[in-house]
Amino acid sequence: MQGRKTALTVVWLVLLAAVQVMAFVLLWHLAVRTEHGQLLDTVALTGNSIGRDRIDGLVGTVLNAMSVVSLLAATTVIGFIALIRRRILLAIVATLLVAGANVTTQVLKYLIHRPDFGVDPERAAAGNSLPSGHTTIAASVAIALVLVLPPKVRAWGAMIAVGYTALAGVATLSAGWHRPSDAIASLLIAGAWAAGAGTLLVLTQGEQAQVEREDAHRGTVLLLALVGLGLLGVAAYALRATDEVLVIPVDELNRPRLFDAYFGGAVGIAGTASLMMALVLTTVHRVVPRHNG
Repeated sequence: MQGRKTALTVVWLVLLAAVQVMAFVLLWHLAVRTEHGQLLDTVALTGNSIGRDRIDGLVGTVLNAMSVVSLLAATTVIGFIALIRRRILLAIVATLLVAGANVTTQVLKYLIHRPDFGVDPERAAAGNSLPSGHTTIAASVAIALVLVLPPKVRAWGAMIAVGYTALAGVATLSAGWHRPSDAIASLLIAGAWAAGAGTLLVLTQGEQAQVEREDAHRGTVLLLALVGLGLLGVAAYALRATDEVLVIPVDELNRPRLFDAYFGGAVGIAGTASLMMALVLTTVHRVVPRHNG
């Protein structure tokens, strides 16, 4: 029976990884390689100027806290928590998850070419910005932390982690550093790495691994999933509204239209972060059981 559940978990995790990779490829194609997608992103990014003065302090604090040094410090803490729980393999895999997601982001950022359709001439010289490095840092650290936390505090950790991830992703948009698609692409990368790390952990468990049903945190999973889907629904509505005005030059759009696009991009990032964490939590009690056996 345990072997069958393990096989089903592995299949589910592999499927999750494949779906997120395909979603990334689709997002890359639409947002980077098509004029239509670039226009949608540009309108959302342009809208970040509305009310920026009021949140500049918070945005700066969030983004300045993310650096190579802070990433190394966070990874060290995550590994330390796993080692305290006597989970050596978990410490290694969590570290690989963080490193792998961030290296993948930097490699893709270098390899991806952004065609110039004349949509955003002010930022054309900057070249490609997908995926977002800062969002990847936040998402990968958040997922790794949830993996190493004890079951009793995992649900609370997941709620805090998803808030932090969403805040970091939206901050890159608010600061004008990244387009909405950049942050969402980073979340998909981190999610795919999480599924891959989970697969490795499941396959290395012993036959006597103890999986407790109460560690599944179904209430938290449901809450995060509903919040994520709800926010993505709002983002889809804003995307549709923005799509209707793409015939108007960006610099001629009124403030409500720009704000709708910006708000839609922000809630799209937050919704993706929430849904990603819900998917991580669906299997974390099997990926990291109370005892590995």
